[in-house]
Amino acid sequence: MSGTAVRQAPQQKSRSSAPWLIAPGVLWMLVFLVTPILLIVYVSFWTQTTFKIEPTLTLQSWQAFFGSDTYLNSLWTTVRIWLIVLASTFIIGYPTALFVGLFVKNKTLSTVLLVICVIPFWTSFLIRVLAWRPMLGKEGAINILLQKFGIISQPIEALLFTELSVIIGMTQIYVVFMVGPIAFMLGRIDPNIIEAARDLGAGFGRIFWKIIFPLSLPGVVVGAIFVSVMVLGEFATAAALSGRKVNLLGNIIVTQVGSLKWALASVVGVILTIVMGLVIAGFLRIVDLKREL
Repeated sequence: MSGTAVRQAPQQKSRSSAPWLIAPGVLWMLVFLVTPILLIVYVSFWTQTTFKIEPTLTLQSWQAFFGSDTYLNSLWTTVRIWLIVLASTFIIGYPTALFVGLFVKNKTLSTVLLVICVIPFWTSFLIRVLAWRPMLGKEGAINILLQKFGIISQPIEALLFTELSVIIGMTQIYVVFMVGPIAFMLGRIDPNIIEAARDLGAGFGRIFWKIIFPLSLPGVVVGAIFVSVMVLGEFATAAALSGRKVNLLGNIIVTQVGSLKWALASVVGVILTIVMGLVIAGFLRIVDLKREL
């Protein structure tokens, strides 16, 4: 009995100290996440006049958002571009991650290839965005090469200051966030499992769909969450590459804040937060990341 009591004493002590271990994290989340979100929700109901904002609760700003075709179109444009960029980063990123994480057997070489993927992040985000202008312009590098090889006879004007240019820029910027998590999960796959499947006569296609892809799905979900959060909150890429012709929710927030219309900016911020929350919740229902990772 005395030995049991001695063993139980440290366990009870660890249980009693557990709340204090998570207290800093909980406090940080309350102060820097929960409280700002609640304040944004509160401000979204304030009364906005031409030159000032008053803490009188009203639905004026919410009605202005849902009653405006411009704002609703920006919501749809944000969702549409997010879906396209998510698909394009997956289509480009998964084969790259498959090569780096599974086909490259040398771990050093695999690490070097991942570092190469991250090299663009050694420069400023704004520089990476603006670098696409001389590439996509009417007299840009891409049009010059296409004309030189006889693929086109006239420059393609739709490459710059359009929705396409925004998609191209975002895909290049955020594809690495899809490659990294997928390559990590592919690198964890036991080669003996694939070898056993080959010994049983399974071809690469069957091995991929039955073994490789399911085991890499947690990485796909993590990469999709990273890409989704950043694309949904974007505004700089759209402003720089579309010539302000493409308005995302992020651009609406920047414009309203610059006009000192805090209530309407808060409305857009709340809607954007809800969209992000729904997207992340949807992805987390696909895979139990806590169990898989």
